[in-house]
Amino acid sequence: MKKLLNITVGELLETIAKKYPTRPAVKYIEMDYARTYYEFNQDVDRIARGLLGMGFKKGDHTAIWATNYPQWLVLLFATAKIGVVLVTVNTNYKETELEYLLKNSNSKALFICDGLKDIDCEKTIYSICPELKTSKAGRLNSKRLPLLKTLCSLDNWYEGMYNWTQIEKFGVLVSDSEYEKARRACKPNDLINMQYTSGTTGFPKGVMLTHNNIVNNGMAIGDCMKFTEEDRLCIPVPFFHCFGLVLGIMASVTHGTAMVPLLFYTPMKVMHTVEYEKCTAVHGVPTMFIGILEHRDFAKYDYSSLRTGIMAGSPCPIKTMQDVMEKMNMREITITYGQTEASPACTMTTVDDTIERKVSTVGRKIPFVETKIVNPENRSEEMPIGVAGEFCVKGYNVMKGYYNMPEATSKAVDKDGWLYTGDIATVDKDGYYKITGRIKDMIIRGGENLFPKEIEDFLYKHPAVKDAQIVAVPSERYGEEAFAFIIKKDGAQVTEKELRDFILNNLARHKVPNYFYFVNEFPMTASGKIKKFELREQAKEILNIKGNTVKFVDMEE
Repeated sequence: MKKLLNITVGELLETIAKKYPTRPAVKYIEMDYARTYYEFNQDVDRIARGLLGMGFKKGDHTAIWATNYPQWLVLLFATAKIGVVLVTVNTNYKETELEYLLKNSNSKALFICDGLKDIDCEKTIYSICPELKTSKAGRLNSKRLPLLKTLCSLDNWYEGMYNWTQIEKFGVLVSDSEYEKARRACKPNDLINMQYTSGTTGFPKGVMLTHNNIVNNGMAIGDCMKFTEEDRLCIPVPFFHCFGLVLGIMASVTHGTAMVPLLFYTPMKVMHTVEYEKCTAVHGVPTMFIGILEHRDFAKYDYSSLRTGIMAGSPCPIKTMQDVMEKMNMREITITYGQTEASPACTMTTVDDTIERKVSTVGRKIPFVETKIVNPENRSEEMPIGVAGEFCVKGYNVMKGYYNMPEATSKAVDKDGWLYTGDIATVDKDGYYKITGRIKDMIIRGGENLFPKEIEDFLYKHPAVKDAQIVAVPSERYGEEAFAFIIKKDGAQVTEKELRDFILNNLARHKVPNYFYFVNEFPMTASGKIKKFELREQAKEILNIKGNTVKFVDMEE
């Protein structure tokens, strides 16, 4: 990345379509959709013109509540070409959460699909907007959502809604000059995308991102993986999240790389897609890779085409990283660290980094951004090399702010443009960063600071442990104590005492969790993040905590 790009998302696609017209852009194995970059750009233009014909204009907010459909991809670039802000909706949201997002984001339109796992989209939207059943398409008058006027289904035909297949027909109402005028009105620093934070704590906030934010971040990410037009990226992570939208879509398009998306993740679909489509890269959060590695049919598939990809979204277990590199042939896999507010990448390893760097750090800062580590108590004192503090970033990748939340924005981004991430990190003399946890996740036990990730990483080394999460519980004696949730590997047997001794024999005594509890799964967001706040509440219930007192219970009972 020799210099920052100064183009819109729409201009990026047009540039790549001219440079690689016959190269594959998108290929689905679950749906009949395969396009070259030239063909994909044509699809985007037809939908963009149709949206203009329907009355969409620059600055309008439109939401999409769907899994990784081909239409999702087309809509992302079509709205970008005409300056419409695309608001992405978490596919795990239920009625209350959806209503909150639509109201908070001032969305004028909503695109929905029928393919959500345990949610009936049609039933949900009719419950929020009962007026829809007697409305004409595009003319909704909702009591609860007065700004929402247009709904469109990506699948079936519903009362009061447009169907996706109708959009293109509205393009006849738009002249070539009108379309060109709309495209030229889009500027690189315009707001183009709103992604809502996962809401693991409190109400989600709408992160405002620009063309420059996501185009340049995608370019930097693809550069670190050495993406070219010869690569084929399997994308099982959701598009609504930065992982799918920027680390997946934008990293691919900036390099002419082919996208091979999955509607949603399952280990079997990833393994099949990688082999059948000869994918050279695959993305995923650690729990996704763990699910693949632990699958009973893992050894039946061919991973020889793989070389790179990204493991991110939550702290990466060292053992999982090593297994992915060795057993899945992903020796050039990379680690990315960031957050939605930084669009999202701040640091990243490269394909050329050593194994030691990849398994123990999150890489160095990406080009054209500044980073620092400060004392979280005063946010002004910069911490020396090797000393933990709050990770901060400044540069083109920092969000415009939280939508309609100036107070929350000022708390996250200071007057000089520094974004305070809330993550605890250290940096070594070579500029490689380590993320040791969230400030709010740090456990202070009798004056000793415990970093859950250190203990979790060590537990992954135990042959019976599939996954581990450490949270804090209140303690009358120590203030806080560590509580370990453990998922055992299939068929494995291990006791609390064995795990306690395993840690005690290798780490300092105060790092041994006071409590161990075996579970089958962790509560997750749709983007693959573990909801630690829910685990903390579960731990309190298990221990029957009242106020600030821990009542010990035998975890083996």
